[in-house]
Amino acid sequence: MSGPSQAERAVLEEEFNWLLKEEVHAVLKQLHDILKEASRRFFIPTPGLESQLKQENFILGSSTMDQVKGVLTLQGEALTQADINLKTAKSNQVMHFTFRDDKHWKLQQIQDARNHVNQALQLLSGRDESYHFKTGAEVNKLMDAVMLQLTRARNRLTTPAAMTLPELATSGLMKMFTPPMPGDVMVNFYINLSKLCLTVYQLHAMQPNTTKNFRPSGSSVLHNPGAMFELNNAKFEVSQVHKVECVVPWLNNTLVFFTISLQLCQQLKDKISVFSSFWNYRPF
Repeated sequence: MSGPSQAERAVLEEEFNWLLKEEVHAVLKQLHDILKEASRRFFIPTPGLESQLKQENFILGSSTMDQVKGVLTLQGEALTQADINLKTAKSNQVMHFTFRDDKHWKLQQIQDARNHVNQALQLLSGRDESYHFKTGAEVNKLMDAVMLQLTRARNRLTTPAAMTLPELATSGLMKMFTPPMPGDVMVNFYINLSKLCLTVYQLHAMQPNTTKNFRPSGSSVLHNPGAMFELNNAKFEVSQVHKVECVVPWLNNTLVFFTISLQLCQQLKDKISVFSSFWNYRPF
């Protein structure tokens, strides 16, 4: 294919300058507004203004399985209260645990996602209306940087951290409850997409003479019954696992905001590459 004629080139040049001057800023403003809205969902109140961020209660549990029921109170990134009922397999009695009054549990995934959104916002705010982009490459570089932060933010919500059973057993979460959790129960909270999840593990101590069958399990988001681990020279096996969850609507909205923002960035990059393909005879 022969390159564009002189007249076509002049038109393209003009269209491209319009893209750099006007359209890029229109997209950046749209991105900024969407991410500002996402960031507001993660809003952390300043001390003394806690009431600004509403506490939301979420009921965990399912009709099919009543071994674990609970109510969690979420305020931004903090679980401010957890009220858990656990029906034990052995005695069939119900144990009841709540967070101690002086304790909040920070959900690291929400905290990290918020930080990535704020970094994306910072990248955008450095390029306000008055800034003039000179090349398509410069716009692409900014889009790539914003997309990297948004992808990281999304991944934090979609991919909970894998942990080993000894890490769970010794995590600060186990010290949050009153009455204290018994030695044969472990819990974990995490975010998966737009869901807040609680996993409860019931354990039994293995006989000292079972060492030949002992295979400690590695890191996982969710461990299965039969998983084994060693702690303080004692060996344990997971006998039962209960997972209950609930949807957090604002996390769902936030994931939608990430998807829309990533699409906007990609569309802008695609437009620039259309022009670039006409100009491949010069660095563009």
